Amino acid sequence: LPGPPFTHQQTPRKMVYYGQTSCEQDTERYLDVVKYVFSCYKKEVPLVINTMGWVKGEGLLLLIDIIRLLSPSHVVQMDVYDWKAMAPLTSEHVYFSAGLHTKGKQQSKCKQLGAGSMESWKYSEGEDISAPQHKLLYVHPEFPRAGVAGEARVHSGILRDMSILGYLGHLQSPDVGAVLPLHSLVPYQVPFNAVALRVIHTDVAPSNIMYAVNASWVGLCCIPEEVRCQTDGPVLLTQTPVCDCLGFGIVRGVDMEKKLYHILTPVPPENLRLVNCLLLGNIAIPNCVLVGQQGIEGEIPYVTSDYNYSI
Repeated sequence: LPGPPFTHQQTPRKMVYYGQTSCEQDTERYLDVVKYVFSCYKKEVPLVINTMGWVKGEGLLLLIDIIRLLSPSHVVQMDVYDWKAMAPLTSEHVYFSAGLHTKGKQQSKCKQLGAGSMESWKYSEGEDISAPQHKLLYVHPEFPRAGVAGEARVHSGILRDMSILGYLGHLQSPDVGAVLPLHSLVPYQVPFNAVALRVIHTDVAPSNIMYAVNASWVGLCCIPEEVRCQTDGPVLLTQTPVCDCLGFGIVRGVDMEKKLYHILTPVPPENLRLVNCLLLGNIAIPNCVLVGQQGIEGEIPYVTSDYNYSI
């Protein structure tokens, strides 16, 4: 647990690529993802759930949903010294409070989490999903400005870039020596019709999809359906799947003539055979990867200073 995350990365047992740094735009899919990942927990070892820092407004309501759904044995709540953040999240408070997608005890005995993809989240009269019995461990710091979120967004962005760079470091040779630039590494060639494509965070016209995918960070995922395409691709999904993510890669080029994606990834070949879906989210490749390309004369690929700011 201690130390910056990029220094001790491990392959997760179960992973879903959410594709955004905040769940604010799609809280229903966020809860779907939480439930999907939690479903593989076998309870043979203790589980620590690290919740996110969004605890105001809808974020607090979402936190109540998560506590209600996962039924933890203990909740550790850290307050702020000189600012009253929120009420203590006792069992009683969670039991009676409405969440973002679940209802408190006084409102309804039958729980239903909205419509659409959440229809499977209905609970019968017999299931008392909203009665958590956790023990609250309330931590109140004794020094001023503890927990003030002033630069948290900047720091999280830096740590995210460091995590991506640490992950890309697995592409390098384990031998001590010069670090090779990414454009000198040999990518995998993936036929358009071998993988399905989906942009998670925004709508992209099919005619522009290759511009979006090129030079992007993608989740290498596995959807249960077989990818079938009558033509030679690309295969476009109409909805974002909640599915296993086996790792990440960079689409370092798109060959429109041969209809191939060129993908750099440290994911081992035996796992890559399972990948049949590329998910593109709102996570950017760190600028230093693009700007710091070595041995290039003239314009650097994918980098421009000739930009029209009025657009």
